[in-house]
Formats: sequence, structure tokens, C-alpha cells
Amino acid sequence: MKINTLTAAILLTALAQPSTLIADEISFTRDIRPILSNKCYKCHGPDEDARVTEMRLDTRHGLFGEKSAPHSPVVPRSLKRSEIISRILSEDPDIRMPPAANNKDLTADEITVLKAWVKQGAQWEPHWAFQAPQATKAPSRKHDWGNNPIDEYVIYRLKQANLVPSESADPHTLIRRLYLDLIGLPPTMKELDSAMTTVFHDDGQLNQDEYGNLVDRLLNDSRYGERWARRWLDLARYADTNGYEKDRDRNMWPFRDWVIRAINTGMPFDQFTIEQLAGDMLPNATPEQRIATGFHRNTMLNEEGGIDPLEFRFHAMTDRVATTGTTWLGLTTGCAQCHTHKYDPITHRQYYEFMAFMNNTDEPEMDIPDAAVDQRHQANLAKAEDIISELRTQYTKSGKDLEAEFTVWLTSQRNR
Repeated sequence: MKINTLTAAILLTALAQPSTLIADEISFTRDIRPILSNKCYKCHGPDEDARVTEMRLDTRHGLFGEKSAPHSPVVPRSLKRSEIISRILSEDPDIRMPPAANNKDLTADEITVLKAWVKQGAQWEPHWAFQAPQATKAPSRKHDWGNNPIDEYVIYRLKQANLVPSESADPHTLIRRLYLDLIGLPPTMKELDSAMTTVFHDDGQLNQDEYGNLVDRLLNDSRYGERWARRWLDLARYADTNGYEKDRDRNMWPFRDWVIRAINTGMPFDQFTIEQLAGDMLPNATPEQRIATGFHRNTMLNEEGGIDPLEFRFHAMTDRVATTGTTWLGLTTGCAQCHTHKYDPITHRQYYEFMAFMNNTDEPEMDIPDAAVDQRHQANLAKAEDIISELRTQYTKSGKDLEAEFTVWLTSQRNR
């Protein structure tokens, strides 16, 4: 069965969130950083203007300090020597953290998680957006449910939650789901009947090989790209109009079609990225690669009279920075537009350095050569000329003769 890696990458990008499969192991990214960012970063985080002490809990060095220090915010596997644990457990209101005045008290569950993390060795992880994906070994198979390694992860988590898998879908439902998932349309009656006779054995059991063949056929269907391109077009804030109060039409469809073709042809995700961010800068860039840069021409365009063009260019640039950050970096950069980000590792200065990079371009119009469109245009012109010639043979009068006949007709209509 073919796996479309570009579609997988788009899904992961659109839905990127940290996760782990082992519930009894504390993850810094999943379990600890959210607590620290919500309860501690206001005073001990990345914003140097808001920080009240030199102690930082948003960096590795800040959390663990020097190995030779008798007390650091966190000493792996030592609750007694970990200053952060001493502070959150203290009964002295002058020592206890977070301060009562901040109205950020830790819950009992949060304290338990922090203590468990320290006991387990206080493993630290960089921001999840900067962690390279790591291959994981599927849980050991101890049951007969499922057909592939992905199902091993599913059943593992279900068991942790004391749940059991749902009953297998009936054949009609399974085929319908497959069509809706991959191409966004239900199967026709003919397609459904064909699948019922080939994908399932006489006893109703699924034929894995034929099911895989059906999946491959749908992956190779042009409608597959049309359906899944929508996810990326949402990230690219695609629209066929300019927005704001006039909201006039814009010709952005070539970019839409480029995304569809990229998905249907299985373009590698790194190339997919390069062409959208810098396709026009590639050596001997093709029209297709230049069209791909339409990703950042999807910003809204204000055509209202009396506006300051530079003001709305600024708004367009901030939109491009935000979109690039969320789509490719996994960062919400918007906060750093006004101040150093409270949670994500991006400073106020870095934001405008990034924005200067985006703001270093012109926005020219682009004529897109398309032989098929040119041929249709010429064919339409020829057809129009034929129709005009035919009309001239039917209506031969002109000049004074035509005016006299029109006057007669008009008079008859008025006297009706």
C-alpha cells in the first residue's frame, strides 16, 4: 500500500502537538513545561523586562544550574536538594512559590507531576518544535486485534484507559469511510458493488491485499489531491478574494492547483517547502516553482481609498511572519511582535529580524504561460467570429434601412 509522505507531513504540520505513548513516564514537553509556563514563566521566564530575579526556569542551564552547586532549582532524583520542590512545598508564605499574590497556586496534581519528574531523573527537552522526529518501537504484540503496527499503538493506549476497541465496521460502512477519508466523496453504487465483491471474502472477512489495492487506487485518484490540498490551503490562508471591505476577486487559483499537483505527484516535503518559500530564487526557476511562492501572496489586500499602503504592507508582513511560524516552525510568533514571547523561544528582536527577511521583496504581477489556456482562448475567438458571421447572414439590413425597420417595430410595440 502506497504511503503519501507529503500528505502525512501536511497533517502533522496542521495538527502538530507533542505527544507520548508511555503514560507512567513524565515528559518535560507534555507534562512539565506547560506547568512552568503557566505558573512560573511570568517571573522566571524569557522576558527580561518581566523577570523579577536572575533565576530562569525556561532554559536548561536555568533549571539545573551548575552540577557542583549544592542546591539548584532542579537536582535530578533528589527532592531534598531541588530548590523548586522545596519552594512549592514550603508552608512559609514568604518562601512558597508561586507567591500567593500571583494567584497562580499549583494544584495537587501539578505538584505530584513535578515531584515524579524529579524522581525519574528530570529529563529535559528543548521546545517540541525543535525536536527532530524519533522513530519509536511499536509496543509488543500481546493480542490478535489489528492489522498493522499503527494498531499496536492504538490498542496500547486503549488498554491504558481501560477501553476496548470498537466493533469492526460492516463492509458498506468501511468502504464508504475509505472513500470519504481519501477523496472526500462517497462511492458510487457501481464502485461500492465492485469493492464488496473484491475487497471482502465470501465469509465477510477483509481481504487485506485487495483492500490495499483499493487504497492505492484512491491515492492515485486526482480527487485525492483536491481533498487533502484543502488542509494545506487552510494553513496558507488561501482565498479567491482580497478581503477587507471591497473583497474583490483575485487570481490565486494557480497556487491552489500547484498544491493539488504537488500532493498528487508525491512531491517530497522538503521540496514542497523550498518551492513555496523561495521557488523564485532557485536556479533557472520554472513557472511552476514561481507559482509555488504564491503561498505568501495569500495575505489580504486593502483597496479602500485613502489608506496608507505602507501601513497595510506592515500588516501583510506580520501575517506572513505568523503564518510561517505556525506552519513550518511550530511557533506562535505573534506575541513577540510587541514583546519577547512569554512561552515560545523567540525574542522581540528576533521577531523583527525575521520580519525584515520577509519584508525584503517586491510583489510583482506574474503572467503565467499556459498553452492549453491559450489554445482555448484562440478557439473561443474563432467560435465567436463564426457566430458573428452567422448573425450577419441572418440580419442583412444596416444603416437607414435598419433604422426605418426599427422605427416601424417600435411604433407597433407602443400601440399594443
